[in-house]
Amino acid sequence: QVQLVESGGGLVQPGGSLRLSCAASGRTFSSYTMGWFRQAPGKEREFVAARSWRGGNIVYADSVKGRFTISRDNAKNTVYLQMNSLKPEDTAVYYCAATSALTVTRAATYDYWGQGTQVTVSS
Repeated sequence: QVQLVESGGGLVQPGGSLRLSCAASGRTFSSYTMGWFRQAPGKEREFVAARSWRGGNIVYADSVKGRFTISRDNAKNTVYLQMNSLKPEDTAVYYCAATSALTVTRAATYDYWGQGTQVTVSS
C-alpha cells in the first residue's frame, strides 16, 4: 500500500511563510520524482514544483519561482515545500504526488497522491 501524507497547511497573512511536508511510506521512492500541485475552488489542479529523488532535477511553475523551494530528505522519505512571500492567489489545497514519468508538470502522469492540505493566505 502506497501512502503520501501531507501536513503543514494553515492560515497565513500575505507576505508570510509556510512549510508543507509530505511523508511517503509503503514503497521505496528513490526512483520517483516527487511533485507538488495545488487546486483552488473552481479551478483545475495546477503544477507547482517537482524534484527527482536522486538527480536533484528541480522544476517550478513560473508563478512560484523565487518564492517557493522544494527539497527532500531521502532518509526520512519526505519532501518539503517551503513557501515564502505568500500571496492571496496562492490559496488552494496543496497536494503531494509521485511519478515515474519523464513529464513531471502534468497531473495525469502522477501515480500516487496525498489527501491534500489547505493553505489560505488572507489578512
